[in-house]
Amino acid sequence: MFESLSYLALQQYWWVIVSLLGALFVFLTFVQGGQTLIYTVGKNETERSLLVNTLGRKWEFTFTTLVTFGGAFFASFPLFYATSFGGAYWVWMAILIFFVIQAVSYEYRKKPANFLGTRTYEIFLVLNGAFGTILVGTAVGTFFNGAMFSLNEMNNVQWETPFRGLEAVLTFHNVALGLAVFFLSRVLGALYFINSVEDAQVYERSKKQVLVNAVPFLVFFLYFLIALLLKDGFAVDPVTGAVSMESYKYLHNLLAMPVVTILLVVGVVGVLWGIFSTLFRAAQGGIWCAGGGTVLVVWMLFLLSGFNNTAFYPSIADLQSSLTIQNASSSHFTLTAMSYVSLFVPFVLAYIVWFWRAMNNKKIDVEEITEDSHSY
Repeated sequence: MFESLSYLALQQYWWVIVSLLGALFVFLTFVQGGQTLIYTVGKNETERSLLVNTLGRKWEFTFTTLVTFGGAFFASFPLFYATSFGGAYWVWMAILIFFVIQAVSYEYRKKPANFLGTRTYEIFLVLNGAFGTILVGTAVGTFFNGAMFSLNEMNNVQWETPFRGLEAVLTFHNVALGLAVFFLSRVLGALYFINSVEDAQVYERSKKQVLVNAVPFLVFFLYFLIALLLKDGFAVDPVTGAVSMESYKYLHNLLAMPVVTILLVVGVVGVLWGIFSTLFRAAQGGIWCAGGGTVLVVWMLFLLSGFNNTAFYPSIADLQSSLTIQNASSSHFTLTAMSYVSLFVPFVLAYIVWFWRAMNNKKIDVEEITEDSHSY
């Protein structure tokens, strides 16, 4: 089946798969967003334990999806993996550290011999939620604004600054995306609390946080999106592979791919409806509309960055070193073999849905965490 596909079709197929994994990860950062709210929504030890335990049911999904995203990127587009992870390693090390302290915190927060104290691990969770989301969003911003690397004829990467990826924070368009992801994760975290915690005070405070964080999210996201459509982009000649700057490149991509445009609009509407229905219709399932909308929006943004003859990881140090889905991918054989493995993805997603429903078939309450000897 997959053997009959052209090399380009396989490359495009895997860009769709990798982009979807990235979009799912951004949705699952509601865990990180919720962690930043444990002191805002939880005003005492019992309420904070409610919040940490409902997030504890899902934090492994986020971590696993991030690892799967990185693994799929490595297998399908190894030159990107080697260039970014091998060159911009300070930013990726920072992201890794913040996710490692998350795993440690859930494991040891309530251990009897916890010599650091519960509050220390709660602070670790807040740090993971804040810096993890901002750094990931800022790193993804380089897909549209470029990074400071060059490649020689052997594809050896040379990073042109000693900051090794951290210089991305000097471009406000990158940071705007990072802040948009941060505030979106907090909106999703508050929506998740409303959907999963049985406590009147937690509900009221979470509802307030939906509004408080929705405003800056919309400001930063709209700035990022409008600036993206008006900026010059990195166009690739389909015949020679040469990279050049093109005015309004991402706007042209949007107009050239109507399906992407429609799904992007549907995603934005989904996020807005999830927020609106929670604030003005007292809905408790807003996480699903907003979460589904988040997946569509992020998925479509990834497609804008790589399709329609666009460099998905451009170099601002040397334009011709920019990475595209054509020059950064694995071989035809590897992509074909991996494509058969990808047929198991729907079964994995079905398992996740089943497990999610099994864990959340009843809202968490004080009685449950009191009786559960394995609570976080």
